[in-house]
Amino acid sequence: MKITEVIEVDRTPGQVWELFCNVQELSLCLPGAQLNEDRGDGTYAGNVSAKLGPMSTDFVGECTIVSDNETMTGSVKGKGTDRSGGSVGLVQVDYAVEDNGGGTRITIDADVTLSGAVAQFGRTAIIQEMSTRLITEFAECIEAKLEAESPEEAHAIQAGEVKGVSLFFSSLWATIKSWFKRGGSE
Repeated sequence: MKITEVIEVDRTPGQVWELFCNVQELSLCLPGAQLNEDRGDGTYAGNVSAKLGPMSTDFVGECTIVSDNETMTGSVKGKGTDRSGGSVGLVQVDYAVEDNGGGTRITIDADVTLSGAVAQFGRTAIIQEMSTRLITEFAECIEAKLEAESPEEAHAIQAGEVKGVSLFFSSLWATIKSWFKRGGSE
């Protein structure tokens, strides 16, 4: 599944890029994510947990991050396995930080592949809507960190856990509404 999101923040590209280069700090903005170990050479171990309706997942794995300071672009390649359900998640993310004439545009292109129980449970439209909501939380956390008045205050700001039932049902409702909108305009 391919996901593209564009985030606009009211900060300079240099300020945003500095945060993106601080993997430990940036990981605090990813809902449900926990960075466990820096293995060196841009490789990190961690886990991502979420509760989606009746299903709980805890993907454990690693990712490799490659970034280019000159072009303010980078990529993340990751793989994780859900210990309890045996599902596997693969992700390839490319991102770019660029000036938008008064702030910064962050473009995120992700290719996510899920297999196992998680893939059986989630329909593509629901997963897309949930991803959009999680990216929104990510963007709000980035903005709050950049607005913080001290490094200590910035570090205290982090994304909440993935709220399963409310996130699932709000995503499902948004998906259903989009189906009706498309049906009415055809």
